[in-house]
Amino acid sequence: MTKKINRQAKAQLDVLLRHRINAGRVVVRDQIAFFERQFGQVVSEWKEDDTRVTFADFAISEKIFAELRRDFSEDDYCSEEACPLDETLQLNARFTWLVDPIDGTNNYALGFSVCAISLALLLDGVPIYGFIYDHSSKSLLEGGPGRGLLCNQKKVNRNDTAAEAQTMIGLHFPIGAARLKQLSPLLETHRVRCLGSGALTATYVATGYLTGVFDDRVKVWDIAAAHALCAAVHIDFQFLVENPFPLKTFHPHMEFCPYYAGTESYMNEVAKLID
Repeated sequence: MTKKINRQAKAQLDVLLRHRINAGRVVVRDQIAFFERQFGQVVSEWKEDDTRVTFADFAISEKIFAELRRDFSEDDYCSEEACPLDETLQLNARFTWLVDPIDGTNNYALGFSVCAISLALLLDGVPIYGFIYDHSSKSLLEGGPGRGLLCNQKKVNRNDTAAEAQTMIGLHFPIGAARLKQLSPLLETHRVRCLGSGALTATYVATGYLTGVFDDRVKVWDIAAAHALCAAVHIDFQFLVENPFPLKTFHPHMEFCPYYAGTESYMNEVAKLID
């Protein structure tokens, strides 16, 4: 009887997930035309943390959440640009949506194509599925653990991409002197990419273009969707401080969640350097 109940509960959960995955795909696609129109044209301003923000960030957050709330009013919704600055949200719902409406805002505002829309679906605080619209390739990447990695709804074979790629890693500068000293052996043996988009850097590890990533300066909304994409292809994340998942609370001024992720050999190499 217990096994039967467990199977029924699993089947019910799968239905809830599939409905949300389908809805998430639609809402991201619905924002692409607006995202493209504003690219390189939108007026921006600077926030207190010295990061850029545009009205397009607010508009995309609001539109995505408005569409999702029509069907999933019981879910929690988090965005750096749409949540009250003086309020910590307690995430009590089974499902949480976490959006970074424009990841790589500086690139976006200046007309540099490496930027993205990032939307993550969390189950009990853990990323279970992610959507990344990659403006540079005009592609929608999506996936999650047990569901594979897709590009425009076609399966991605990470091994095929990795076999054609050189050994490259993603870093985020500036890097403190002490950390740079630890990582300097990587710079002697690996090609390096600094993209200006935390979401895309981690996503390119999932697709196989990058061997690994090390980033001291991302926040949870930067990497939640890409975390699910990496899990889809068995790429591990290792956080350098407390793991932000399961995510129980949300605040627009949350601390950085430094991490590294990549292939097994890359993970072992980094672990030795920072030990």
